[in-house]
Amino acid sequence: MDSTEQLGTIAEWAMSLMERLGSVGAGIAVALENLFPPIPSEIILPLAGFTARRGSLVLWEVLLWTTIGSVIGALLLYGLGAWLGPQRLRRIVDRMPLMKVTDVDRAEAWFARHGGKAVFLGRMVPIVRSLISIPAGIERMPLPRFLLLTAGGSAIWNSIFVLAGYFLGANWHLVEQYADLWQYVVIAAVGVAAAAFVVMRLRERAQGRMG
Repeated sequence: MDSTEQLGTIAEWAMSLMERLGSVGAGIAVALENLFPPIPSEIILPLAGFTARRGSLVLWEVLLWTTIGSVIGALLLYGLGAWLGPQRLRRIVDRMPLMKVTDVDRAEAWFARHGGKAVFLGRMVPIVRSLISIPAGIERMPLPRFLLLTAGGSAIWNSIFVLAGYFLGANWHLVEQYADLWQYVVIAAVGVAAAAFVVMRLRERAQGRMG
C-alpha cells in the first residue's frame, strides 16, 4: 500500500469514528495512535480540525477530547512501564547482545535529571511521543506530575495540528506532508544514534579481547 492509499484508508477509518461518536471518536483515534504509532496523528488531528471547520464537530470539543485520548493512551503505556519495572528491565537487558546492565543505570540517572522535560517535550516528537511514557512508568514518575506534563505537551501538539486542519480546510492533508519531514529527521537521528552505539560497543569488545 503506497502512502496515498494509506492516507485514504486511515482518513476513512478516522472519519467513520467521528461520524459515529463525534469528538469522542477523534479522542479514541488519538488514544489508539499512542498505542499503535503506525496510526499517524498527523492525519487524524488535521482531519478532525477540517471536520470541525465544516461544522460537523465543535472545535473546542475536538481539542479537549483529542488531549484526553492522548492522556489515556499514554497512561496505558505508563502502566506497561510500571509493570516492567527496573529489575525486570535489567534482567531483559542482561540477555541482550551489546547491552549492559549499567546502561539501565545510566538511563535511570538521566531520567532522574531530565524526565520531566523528556515527557513534556517528547509528546511533540514523532515516535518518541508514544514511547516516552514507558520509561516514565518504569521509573514510577509520580502520576499527577506525569499526567500534567503529558496533558500539557499533548495539548500543544494536538492544537497545532487540529488548528492547521481547521484553517486549511479542504487542504488539511497538506499538514501530513510537512509533518513527514519532521518524522524523517527523528528517524534519521535515532538511526545515527543506534549505529554509533553499536560501533562503540563493538570497539569495546574488540579492545577487551586485545587486552
